[in-house]
Amino acid sequence: MRSYQESLKLIHRINSCEYEIDKGFVPNMTVPVRFFVNNKLSPLLFEELEHYHSIAGFGGFLPAVTQMANVASLPGIVKYSIGLPDCHSGYGFSIGNVAAFDMEDPKGIVSPGGVGFDINCGVRVLRTNLTEADVQPHKEELAQSLFDHIPVGVGSQGVIPTTMEDLDAALELGLDWSLREGYAWAEDKEYCEENGRMLQADPAQVSIRAKRRGRPQMGTLGAGNHYAEIQIVDEVFDGVAAKQMGLFKGQCVVMIHSGSRGFGHQVATDALIEMEKAMAESKITLNDRQLACAPIGSKEGQAYLKGMSCAANFAWVNRQSMTFLTRQAFSKIFRQDPDDLGMTMLYDTSHNICKTEQHMVDGKPRQLLVHRKGSTRAFPPYHPLIPVDYQTIGQPVLIGGTMGTGSYIMTGTQKGFETTFGSTCHGAGRAKSRNKSRHALDHTQVLEALKKKGISIRVASPKLVMEEAPESYKNVDDVVDTCHEAGISKKTVRLRPIAVIKG
Repeated sequence: MRSYQESLKLIHRINSCEYEIDKGFVPNMTVPVRFFVNNKLSPLLFEELEHYHSIAGFGGFLPAVTQMANVASLPGIVKYSIGLPDCHSGYGFSIGNVAAFDMEDPKGIVSPGGVGFDINCGVRVLRTNLTEADVQPHKEELAQSLFDHIPVGVGSQGVIPTTMEDLDAALELGLDWSLREGYAWAEDKEYCEENGRMLQADPAQVSIRAKRRGRPQMGTLGAGNHYAEIQIVDEVFDGVAAKQMGLFKGQCVVMIHSGSRGFGHQVATDALIEMEKAMAESKITLNDRQLACAPIGSKEGQAYLKGMSCAANFAWVNRQSMTFLTRQAFSKIFRQDPDDLGMTMLYDTSHNICKTEQHMVDGKPRQLLVHRKGSTRAFPPYHPLIPVDYQTIGQPVLIGGTMGTGSYIMTGTQKGFETTFGSTCHGAGRAKSRNKSRHALDHTQVLEALKKKGISIRVASPKLVMEEAPESYKNVDDVVDTCHEAGISKKTVRLRPIAVIKG
């Protein structure tokens, strides 16, 4: 195996926050790697690589830079394998990895590892017309009301009745199902990526086991890094964009972070099994078996895309159901209709998904299947796929922070569209594994630290708090600053949490 020092010779710094990894870093690379980190974040990636070389493997995962390079060896990849500043080791693809494959290239592939197990895990933000002065006296009541309304935790079950027939309809229709059933406002759909519905979805491509896992979980937050937070607009960086989004300093907003729960996990698991069979038949060889894939046009590739679309629709219905419950929770405390409280949706973004998009490559428009794993779409001003209200400022980009720190709202840029396929970071990104966090931290200390910051918290399992403590993550300010400095997205506002609901 190449030494750490020899590996470093193949990694070149382009500027203050951008690096390139040459072809040849791992076998079979057909394109280079581009990754974005500033001086504060780069030591984490290089220390991880050095540690891997020193002990010849750790924790079952390759270092993030090696995973990004392995992605650059996948058949049909276009331009670069891209790593964003919240990048860290994951399954196959690193989390924070973006890769695009040409839809017209028969070698182009789709890989479940490039989407992840929590398909369409994403973030949405609800505005309110309330200020911090309005909510602070009711903060504890609001936190408890949210906790009472939204089912949380690993085994949580939804309160919205869902039969198998309902589930199939939700998988096919996405947010249109929520609208039909009265859990959404008409305008909610407009402010959701893909209008909350992947048209390729086909429930017939989803296993009964996945449906059985998903049916009781509709409208549940789950555990891990998922949360619902009551936040305050703490700092405004771009007054024009903030005004266009209906945001002002001191305003109360709600951020919901969740995905497709056990349903999406089972869809991904089922697909990986089929992909391994398909690779043997197609004679595809990989640097890492976790990158299991199939040609886009193959039976297995199309079946995965249809099943993944069902999981994406499930996740949008899931977040919409929790939006309905959040509106009820606020209405109960303030004794006003949610409409009178101004509880409109600002936007909903996905950060574990792959989509067909048109991008310019070598001066020509090409249809690409863009995999974003732990990465947020960040389309520029005047792109036809973003809402009319945001045409002049670019797509809102929702960056969820860690429990007890801040979150951000950014906007997409033309430079990002040209250099990262219109992609940016999705959050802080882990600095420690969950296992290390459990052994290094005490949950009582974490909860006490949140209390001292004036943050109310409701958790189903206090011990899981250790895994999600701010110390377990990179500094979200550094991650966002890297994206802003690189020009791939632009800061609009910073959000400060005052109450957190977690599993």
